[in-house]
Amino acid sequence: MTGKQALPGGGTLAHANTPAPVAKESHTMLEQFHVPEAIAHRVNHDDLRSTCAELLETAGLPEDDALLAADVLVASDLRGVETHGVSNLMRNYITGLGNGHLNPHPNMRIVRETPACVTIDSDRGMGVVIAPKAMEIAIEKGKATGAGLVTIANGRHLGMAGYHAMMALEHDMIGQCMTACGPSFVPTFAAEAAIGTNPIAIAAPAGEEPPFVFDAAMSILAANKITLAKRLGVDLEPGWIADPDGTPITEAGPVPDEYKLLPAGSTRELGSHKSYSLGVVVDILGGLLNGSPAGPMAPRGHNNHFVAAYDIEAFIDVQDFKKGMDEYLRALRDLKPAPGQERVFYAGLPEHEEDAERREHGIPLHPEVIDWFSSACSELGVEFRL
Repeated sequence: MTGKQALPGGGTLAHANTPAPVAKESHTMLEQFHVPEAIAHRVNHDDLRSTCAELLETAGLPEDDALLAADVLVASDLRGVETHGVSNLMRNYITGLGNGHLNPHPNMRIVRETPACVTIDSDRGMGVVIAPKAMEIAIEKGKATGAGLVTIANGRHLGMAGYHAMMALEHDMIGQCMTACGPSFVPTFAAEAAIGTNPIAIAAPAGEEPPFVFDAAMSILAANKITLAKRLGVDLEPGWIADPDGTPITEAGPVPDEYKLLPAGSTRELGSHKSYSLGVVVDILGGLLNGSPAGPMAPRGHNNHFVAAYDIEAFIDVQDFKKGMDEYLRALRDLKPAPGQERVFYAGLPEHEEDAERREHGIPLHPEVIDWFSSACSELGVEFRL
């Protein structure tokens, strides 16, 4: 493989001999889900991206698609969203390419189209490859009509939803991405898992401020955070998961052998019906709208998607919008913090700051993840340079 695909914004990074960063509180994820600095192996993001791309290409992806998939994964780690980075997903993707769950050469085709809308059959293609291509279509449609909307059937996992929504930012557009997953969490009052984690991401540009980027699952935890908790040996907080019968577990403790995920809010009294219903919205737009089975009927491992791009200029002068966003976002972060808190954040600001820190000091990976990369590189004949 030749060449490297840089992330938007560029930037350089010192190698492994760079002094370790000073420990600080992270607001991208709860601190217990981060790899402790004492055991973290900090890696160069360019080296990590090229290693992932070579592994994916060796596993069967075309070179350009392998570079794109690797970029999606490493962008997640740079922003501190480790649940959707290389630690959890690389091994899943390599396995999926090997057993046929993922199609390395999909016949991505448009099955219905209007000037603003498109329905795509992704033919089991990797979501980290298909979703960016679908977002490019949405952007072009949005430039022509004011709003481009794409719903994607026959799909697979797309990584960090925020990556695809953020593609619209450089075009002075508002981006949106959501993905309808197989049954993962129990709806309010239910004893059975029926709704996917179904993340929703929305990205809006600003002028001088970092952009607003909301990206969250409709479950109280992203499923991959359970994997992180197991790897790190940390306890889960009360209300994060439920017993097999759907009853919320109200005491902190380690990840049990059997459990169910809960909607954000955990209980009706704390608003679980709101995130449950938003999960249904994702199933409608990302599943039913393209003819796919959704919710309880959706096969596990099948993730269908919806992406959109809204042209700001179709609604308001772009510079006026960005000025308004700057004033709004500054007003939010200038709010007086509550007792015991240092700052007020808005969605996207801590990830922006984490990205800068990790470009300078490297991405922290768990020793078990480094061991997996070493074994995978050896098995697939790829140079190990992490």
